[in-house]
Amino acid sequence: MDKFDKKILDILQHDCTLAVSEVAAQVGLSTTPCWRRIQAMEKNGIIRGRVALADPEKLNVGLTVFVMIKTNQHNPQWLNDFGQIADEFPEIIEFYRMSGEVDYLLRVVVSDMKAYDSFYKKLIDKANFADISSSFAMEEMKYTTALPVNYL
Repeated sequence: MDKFDKKILDILQHDCTLAVSEVAAQVGLSTTPCWRRIQAMEKNGIIRGRVALADPEKLNVGLTVFVMIKTNQHNPQWLNDFGQIADEFPEIIEFYRMSGEVDYLLRVVVSDMKAYDSFYKKLIDKANFADISSSFAMEEMKYTTALPVNYL
């Protein structure tokens, strides 16, 4: 990727609704070469998709909960089963396998504490955990979906 690709990617990560001609103008290319670069990034999997970012407050899922999970079952079958369980919950919007003291970290969004309690009860009913704890986000200090392009 050259400087044009990096700039195109940076622009699209902040607003993918821009017309290709607008992106091209900001980058200093004509429309066709800019479009070809975008298509190449999509084909190569650099651009995985284009989405609309919804406002959690307006969708009544303003409570963000980080759920830390420990298990005593470190095998592929348990991980596969738990991955399938996680897919059943639309409240789980991020799911990571971790190093360190916590085995898995979930980012969960719900409307309120009562909704989280309901989610929690359903989750522990479906999977066997050695330990599960939750931390509630009090304030979002920074949120972005734009990845840095300066490491390319």
